[in-house]
Amino acid sequence: MRIAVLQFSHETVTFLPYDTQLEDFIYQGSPVGGEALLATDPKGYMGGFVQVAREFDGVELVGIESPLWPKTGSGSGWVTQQAYEHFLGRMITELRAKGPFDGVYLCLHGAMAVRGVPRPEADIARRVRAEVGPKAVIAATFDPHGNEDEEFLRHADMGFAVKYYPHYDMHLQGQRAARNLVRGIRGQFKPAHVTLKLPIISPTGVQWTGASPWSDLIQRALTWEAREPDLFVNVFFGFPWADVPDAGMTFQVISNGDRALAEKVAKDMADFAWRKREELLYSTKVHHMGPGVTMAREAVAARHTPVVLCDHSDRSGYATWLLREIIEQGLTRTLIATIASPEAVQAAIDGDAQPGDPFDMEIGGKADPSAGEPVRITGTILRISTASTPRAMGGGQQWLLVGFGDGNVVVISPFLAQIIEPAELWALGLSPEDFDVIAIKSRVHFRRGFDDSGFARTILLVEPDEPFLGTVRLDALPYENLDIHGFYPYGAADFEPG
Repeated sequence: MRIAVLQFSHETVTFLPYDTQLEDFIYQGSPVGGEALLATDPKGYMGGFVQVAREFDGVELVGIESPLWPKTGSGSGWVTQQAYEHFLGRMITELRAKGPFDGVYLCLHGAMAVRGVPRPEADIARRVRAEVGPKAVIAATFDPHGNEDEEFLRHADMGFAVKYYPHYDMHLQGQRAARNLVRGIRGQFKPAHVTLKLPIISPTGVQWTGASPWSDLIQRALTWEAREPDLFVNVFFGFPWADVPDAGMTFQVISNGDRALAEKVAKDMADFAWRKREELLYSTKVHHMGPGVTMAREAVAARHTPVVLCDHSDRSGYATWLLREIIEQGLTRTLIATIASPEAVQAAIDGDAQPGDPFDMEIGGKADPSAGEPVRITGTILRISTASTPRAMGGGQQWLLVGFGDGNVVVISPFLAQIIEPAELWALGLSPEDFDVIAIKSRVHFRRGFDDSGFARTILLVEPDEPFLGTVRLDALPYENLDIHGFYPYGAADFEPG
């Protein structure tokens, strides 16, 4: 049993003004094929898939050369057609050269947006299918922020999406993909599936599955899976920062040969979400930046520390709105992590900067209107550290730590860095006892380390007053490929419960 393994993932923010280029996918370790590809992300999709696939006798996995996430992470715009065609073309050529294959595993995301390709994941499945033939079984894994409709499963046999946000179950979904791909090749699993789109579109910051009603929605999917053997329920929350025609919430149900059951469950899930639509969109409070920082000061005064100030809206990493407000309101003992400013980092490196050297430079801003204006920081270089965490975009590169004001530190990174675990900060040489407030750029992933762990006593989500990119006010964004007024809560959304 020969199974080809491919990866092509990106979470594309199409409203950003700069495209994701071919060279953004090329760096040390990417692209990668063979056993090296199979060894990537051992706790994620790939690790789960490889672990279970190799528990079956007689299974050969063939790692097809694939790009890993671009070095810009999700802080970049449209993937260029050149980059897309370059890598996918090489994958198809290698599939042809190393075939035939009984099955294919696609490690995808679901929210990649490519110029000139309306549904990239479906296009990948279509072109892989054309190469491997109708008898091969194709399975995939997805992020819940995928923008999917029925097109992908016209060409592939099955897909398995993460349920939790933060994404705790990537490894589990990889395991499911492997197990059912092998069963499909053996004829033991004959997928029957139904895809149902719901006219709800929501900002990612409100989609935390650690609290009701999003936790109720996921629990309903888990209950159906527990009740019905060989039933899999994918809840695609959708990714609104990609201006693509298949954005929005989607339910996808896969059964073993029972399409009627899949249709029943898909309708039940959609009905439940539609009934809860107001709660789904308004259960999470996002504060305007000024009042949010004031609330942080009050929490410090009341000793409800540490306080986490989370900039929900910054999609590029360059935004300075929160930094500026922290300075204007005179916060002390505050750690800002991070401000993307590659020029500042490079200038320090080129100047052979050392700890203790003075720092006086503008940082951040300028990338796009949502980034704001640069902020001048006058202080002292504390250190230049290498970011080792793979979850922080720009990891493996040097970050600059600058002390300023009364106990404040700003971490300057070359790209968007989404800090998920406090340990990522302490690994830079910082100490938790030195800070009352930690200001980060994240939407929900940060709850893994700052909320679920019990680290933070106070958590405040903030965004600028202006409805910039990343805002919870999606109707302020310049959609061109999607009519947002056909979605709740921005227009006369139409859905007839089943």
